[in-house]
Amino acid sequence: MIFQSPHPPIVVPEQSFSDYLLGFLGDRRDKPAFIEGPSGRSVTYGQLRDQARAAARGLAARGLGRGGVVAICSPNVPEYATAFVAAGMAGGCSTTLNPLSTDDELVSQLNDSGARWFITVPPLLERARAVAARTGIEEIFVFGQAEGATAFADLVAEGMADGIEDGMPTAAEPAGILNPADDLLTLPYSSGTTGVSKGVMLTHRNLVANIEQFSAVGLVNADDVVLAVLPFFHIYGMVVVMSGALKAGATVVTMPRFDLEEFLGAIQQYRATSLYLVPPILLGLAKHPAVDGYDLSSVNWIMSGAAPLGEEVALACQARLGCRVFQGYGLTEASPVTHVCFGENLDADKIGTIGPVIPSTEMMIVDLESGEALGPGGEGEVWVRGPQVMKGYLNNPEATASTVDAEGWLHTGDVGRADEDGYVTIVGRAKELIKYKGYQVAPAELEDVLLSHPAVADVAVIPVPDEEAGEVPKACVVRAGDVSGEEIMLYVAERVAPQKKVRAVEFLEEIPKSASGKILRRFLVERERAAAS
Repeated sequence: MIFQSPHPPIVVPEQSFSDYLLGFLGDRRDKPAFIEGPSGRSVTYGQLRDQARAAARGLAARGLGRGGVVAICSPNVPEYATAFVAAGMAGGCSTTLNPLSTDDELVSQLNDSGARWFITVPPLLERARAVAARTGIEEIFVFGQAEGATAFADLVAEGMADGIEDGMPTAAEPAGILNPADDLLTLPYSSGTTGVSKGVMLTHRNLVANIEQFSAVGLVNADDVVLAVLPFFHIYGMVVVMSGALKAGATVVTMPRFDLEEFLGAIQQYRATSLYLVPPILLGLAKHPAVDGYDLSSVNWIMSGAAPLGEEVALACQARLGCRVFQGYGLTEASPVTHVCFGENLDADKIGTIGPVIPSTEMMIVDLESGEALGPGGEGEVWVRGPQVMKGYLNNPEATASTVDAEGWLHTGDVGRADEDGYVTIVGRAKELIKYKGYQVAPAELEDVLLSHPAVADVAVIPVPDEEAGEVPKACVVRAGDVSGEEIMLYVAERVAPQKKVRAVEFLEEIPKSASGKILRRFLVERERAAAS
């Protein structure tokens, strides 16, 4: 069975990303596109477009063109968008790096992507120089000022030398040269379903299609103020937060890092209306006492993504803030959005789902054993197909073929089930399922139950080898109050089927997570193995 979107199909504009996003500004030219949260500095839509065009000229003068790659390694600042758009305008693409990556990880991504230019911030300049020496990087630019490095602002000034006229294309992007369906816009790196980081080739058309798809669902509009706390180097922050808000004509308030008090203060100061978050932040909004000290009444809705959000946490956050809470779903290989659960009055049984597929997207739920496409209620791997699906993995045809099949279906590696309306509940990762006596137990399902306990601040469930059962679920718990392991196990046992009961509990100070909020389960599993050996 193929599940179709309940929304009308969209027509993908055959435009470059920059033309689609900033080609016509209308009355937005003098409106703030970005506000830097800590300083209050603003960049208008007109300034953003003119600076991006100028930066594209400067990069083109240094040799950037089709096939060229610019690396961006920076926290969220308004100039991030300028550089991102400029790389595509010049005919090249960007690869976005996590500033928290190790030097070896940065070197690996830079070498694999073939990046020749590196853009960063002054505090990261020494690291940038160290990794550049081990790669093909030819020049480093910085947002701001730093001795011995070219300021990104100087690159913009070089491109401005001949003047920028409204409506004029850049010299670096001659009409008819760019092929939106084939030319790459960005090259983020993803572990996909294999655990090995790979370059995800996303074209101009991929991102334009996806923005058009999720915009049709009706998320952000021109009156919104979007707080950008999720990193722009991650596909969620890059496309949904940064690019989607710009296409809608909203104002984006950037935050360079997440700090709960600063985050709450920014919502209050800038009267943020729309929040794109990850489950750990929603957990804080639902439970942390600091929330009561701020006026968050401007918030209309919160969208959670990047990891499963439990129904209990969603309902608690919704009740506390008095706003709508819903989920979206996607993956880097899909640019990223494939599902959104967005509506005025979601039933309680829908709020824990990721919703149906977005416009012009199809889905199958495929049985893990038989490969059969299942109907409503069946549990299997989620497959999706649509114009947002990647071109492939860079220099890795084998990984591409194992992830996107000959019929265009992207095998997500996530396990879920759809109801009669096509609303999907994600229950776990195919490779993370715990095999208890032949039963498949999803860690995310147990984590949802555990987070509903008032004494549990955070949790991760992992498999532990067991001679009789094969594997048993173990809960790694961060306490929010006095509670014993026995009490926690009893609490879960009263709420799940017998094969899903938690059989062991360990208390930790913190759950390891990625920058996008995903539990780094492998670290806990490796720790468990080391302790057992």
